Amino acid sequence: MDEPLTPQRFAALLRETYLAADERLRNDFQRSLPFQDALFDRWERANRLGFSEGASIYNSASIFGDVSVGAATWIGPNTLLDGTGGGISIGAYCSISSGVHIYTHDTVLWALSGGTLHHKRAPVSIGDCTYIGSQSVIAAGVSIGSRSVVAANSFVNADVPEATIVGGTPAREIGMVLGEGAQVRMVFHSKA
Repeated sequence: MDEPLTPQRFAALLRETYLAADERLRNDFQRSLPFQDALFDRWERANRLGFSEGASIYNSASIFGDVSVGAATWIGPNTLLDGTGGGISIGAYCSISSGVHIYTHDTVLWALSGGTLHHKRAPVSIGDCTYIGSQSVIAAGVSIGSRSVVAANSFVNADVPEATIVGGTPAREIGMVLGEGAQVRMVFHSKA
């Protein structure tokens, strides 16, 4: 007869399942992930969300509203994609690094005006072959061109042209991307 599924037994089964997944990940990929990221397939989740072929998104990422993602794009753990204010469009072959937040609305002026002004709502678009560095925040209404780079820990509150490297808070141009395919390289502006 099967053992009853008590809360203690359920917790033990979850722990056992996680430990097996963690051991496999450590052996196969030399990584140990949090529970949800270790147990759930990120390509399956991307498929369920209607993302394009080969896209992946960690289970710890939060998705709100209208979000579309292009082929082979990687969305890292602990990201937040909030498309409730106008939608987010992310191109193909992009890397959205760990902890990135992308918003399509904000309540800054609403709060500062004591509720007199409305919430800002505007879509965000990110072109193909673009890299968004860890812990960056992309504000509502921003468009980031293809083959661009956003440095880690940046706040992007203005459009970024194609093939441009930006960094800082607020983000400003710090370099450019030259070439394409295997010939691509980043060139940073020298300090004056």
